[in-house]
Amino acid sequence: MPLQQKLMDDLKDSMKSKNKVKKNVVTMVRAAIKQREVDERIELDDTDIIDIIAKQIKQKKDSIQDFEKGNRQDLIDLTNEEIKILLDYLPPQLSDADLESIVKDAIEQSGAQTKKDLGKLMALIMPKVKGKADGKQVNQIVAKYLH
Repeated sequence: MPLQQKLMDDLKDSMKSKNKVKKNVVTMVRAAIKQREVDERIELDDTDIIDIIAKQIKQKKDSIQDFEKGNRQDLIDLTNEEIKILLDYLPPQLSDADLESIVKDAIEQSGAQTKKDLGKLMALIMPKVKGKADGKQVNQIVAKYLH
């Protein structure tokens, strides 16, 4: 089932079940999709929608740090719940072991050795992990191998 349809179905379900958090999250995603479709005059496919959702997850993870500084456990809990809902729309996330394997392959392929090679290494890795891993997480693993 296309993601657009799944989001619409989930919106209806969340309204029926009065799941306010899920309704808000799905509405936010659908608004971001509609905005981009109108701005670029295109119809988004699942890959584009996954990009939008991944960006929203990243923004929410960044927000959590601010909430921690402000000692707002209520907002931290809410944001974590929203992230969990958003993750349901992404492909299964890669484990650290899978990411390590992808990083090692990319290093072998590119011959990367120093931090100067980071750009070309990430260019090889990111298309393989798009929507399946957080860029920060990939960066941490890459940092272990480059000097």
